Amino acid sequence: MTTAETNAVEREVRIEARPETIFPFFTDPERMVRWMGTSTEVDPRSGGIYRVSINGGRIARGEYVEVSPPHRVVFTWGWETEDSPLRPGSSTVEVTLTPDGEHTIVRLVHSGLPSMESANAHSVGWDHYLPRLQIAAAGGDAGPDPWAATDAD
Repeated sequence: MTTAETNAVEREVRIEARPETIFPFFTDPERMVRWMGTSTEVDPRSGGIYRVSINGGRIARGEYVEVSPPHRVVFTWGWETEDSPLRPGSSTVEVTLTPDGEHTIVRLVHSGLPSMESANAHSVGWDHYLPRLQIAAAGGDAGPDPWAATDAD
């Protein structure tokens, strides 16, 4: 769901893994690139850097705001490109991991986006990456990211 009132993206996926297994996919560089980006630079503590290179040209950067293993991680988000209306750290991504039997409900809320156009674009991005997280966190191979080879926004 994309909400017009707040220019936020809200998504939920159910993953066949426990929160303890999924949480590192938001904090460990080796696990992060299994579902999103080609490289990462992270320091998963409050105030630590969050930086993901999607394809070498598109780089998301922010900082961790809250790191509460294994149930919650919050980080800021923006693009390093000079012409981006979404500057590094100007929006917020909140991820909560709720146990559901042997599965986990992953709820992602990306808020503070500058416009409905930006929210729609980020909806497309999260709709691309969350299914990849479902595969990787459940122990599968999400395969090469087709976006890693493009310079598309």
